[in-house]
Amino acid sequence: MTQLSAAQSPASTERRTDSSKALYGGKGTRRITVRDITAAKERGEKWPMLTAYDAMTASVFDEAGIPVMLVGDSAGNCHLGYETTVPVTLDEMTMMASAVVRGTSRALIVGDLPFGSYQEGPVQALRSATRLVKEAGVGAVKLEGGERSLAQTELVVRSGIPVMSHLGLTPQSVNTMGYRVQGRGEEAAHQLLRDAKSAEAAGAFAVVLELVPAELAAEVTRSLNIPTVGIGAGVDCDAQVLVWTDMMGLTGGRMPRFVKQYADLRGVMGDAAKAFAEDVVGAAFPAPEHSVH
Repeated sequence: MTQLSAAQSPASTERRTDSSKALYGGKGTRRITVRDITAAKERGEKWPMLTAYDAMTASVFDEAGIPVMLVGDSAGNCHLGYETTVPVTLDEMTMMASAVVRGTSRALIVGDLPFGSYQEGPVQALRSATRLVKEAGVGAVKLEGGERSLAQTELVVRSGIPVMSHLGLTPQSVNTMGYRVQGRGEEAAHQLLRDAKSAEAAGAFAVVLELVPAELAAEVTRSLNIPTVGIGAGVDCDAQVLVWTDMMGLTGGRMPRFVKQYADLRGVMGDAAKAFAEDVVGAAFPAPEHSVH
């Protein structure tokens, strides 16, 4: 019997097929959907997610191959000048999400439901989610809470809108929980696990785990059939997300421990602004090549 070479074996063929379908680095050009996210979990594939709040930044990330972008209410802190995410409005989220959708062609765009846009109940949640889908064109929405948002998640999903759940540190609840690690201690860990399973049972296609002990996040990831997206939750999550201004080094001040800075954009922009100012003051700009006659 002729043996197949390693390059011809079924296993290697399957790996090549999986690679071509990869969320990051794959060959697909169509818009990614939640079905692709589910398939990635089945393949055991890890994938990246970044926040985005405008068309130009989103287009850069889309060209870089980032498969999922979150139009997060984190824009309140890093773009709109608020101290927390709480003041962010649905109008603001719709405007920013629309821009991100227009700036991309492949990434799945997830729009945050801001504080006050779904807490009243399922009908309000559906109305808000529908607005982000119809007016902004997002492919999914995100809302905070597990068991406490169960009814909202169920109705939104049942109505045809994919939902990403958000557990652990939920910034919209900063006034009650503060900014601290969630899920420490046996009771808190059990509650977070129940929340995650409740979100899955309600139809959520993914769960964000923010500022959760790595061991607990790993247990949650093993327990779910839907992917987990970690931010300060260890390496065992199926995906990882960062706020892009943190990741790029644009945010000033002290960074959370879980942030890795991949650039110093704040420094680059500051140096460029100073160089421009010095050229203007010294009459070096505009030079003849920058002038019209």
